Amino acid sequence: MALLSFKKSPEGPVAGSISPQVESFLQGYSIEVMPRTAEKVENFRDLLPEGTRVYIAHIEGTPIEDMVATAKRLNADGFPVMPHFPARIIHNRAMLDDWIARYQGEADVKQALLLAGGVTTPHGDFDSSMQLLETGAFDKAGFTRLHVAGHPEGNKDIDPDGRGINVADALRWKQDFSNRTDAQMALATQFAFEAQPIIEWADTIKAAGIDLPIHIGIAGPAKLQTMIKFAVACGVGASLRVLQRRAKDVTKLLLPFEPTDVISELAAHKAANPDFNVTNVHFFPLGGIKTNAHWAIENGGAAAQPANA
Repeated sequence: MALLSFKKSPEGPVAGSISPQVESFLQGYSIEVMPRTAEKVENFRDLLPEGTRVYIAHIEGTPIEDMVATAKRLNADGFPVMPHFPARIIHNRAMLDDWIARYQGEADVKQALLLAGGVTTPHGDFDSSMQLLETGAFDKAGFTRLHVAGHPEGNKDIDPDGRGINVADALRWKQDFSNRTDAQMALATQFAFEAQPIIEWADTIKAAGIDLPIHIGIAGPAKLQTMIKFAVACGVGASLRVLQRRAKDVTKLLLPFEPTDVISELAAHKAANPDFNVTNVHFFPLGGIKTNAHWAIENGGAAAQPANA
């Protein structure tokens, strides 16, 4: 994929118009890659700020060797790596220990995102991130940071009836575990397209005693058709209406859908409510890593300047 020019899109900011609120909100953002998408990037230091946390998504069928090689490359470039550990594709404790040993031995990994994973039927002994945490393997290995999944618009895989009871129980368990581990914990969420449902969810779980920091999932710029495809596949809920409204406007069908509005609204809310428990932005680069990074550079000011700038 060719590098994008820095010409502003019709919906993007004009020169000198960087929002201080957005700049502050994007400070310390993270981004997600896969081995095959990382291969398309010549130099991450030309795109990402120094010290950016990079999640490596582990899709079913991806060899662990490819995951570790990607982690090793990113670590050598100076980026903290957070690989996914999807419970349902990990056969047993021996495989879990092997993955941890490989990541640590070859790529100096100290962080992990634990989640159930995208497969319906477990491949072995594990069905949830909680079971992975209960093994004690990550604490034993000295992991300093563990992230677990959050779902601002629910999760039909966990709560088919939509009532959210199982998700709420899981959050309480994860909160309790955070009090027992030496690792720092946070919720990394599925992406959403509208600020208000995110704000309401964050406030609701905080009122229920869940004080884990929230790293909010945001979909990076992408074609509208691409965005809708991923949103439906990932079970994005109420905020999908933002895309549906966009699809009805023929004047915008050919323009990329950008996260400008949702991030601006969340940034404004954070500025007005400093104790808002959304602390970081986590990008899903649905339209490509370079596209996402260039959007951040154009909108994030000093917070998004690449390491090699």
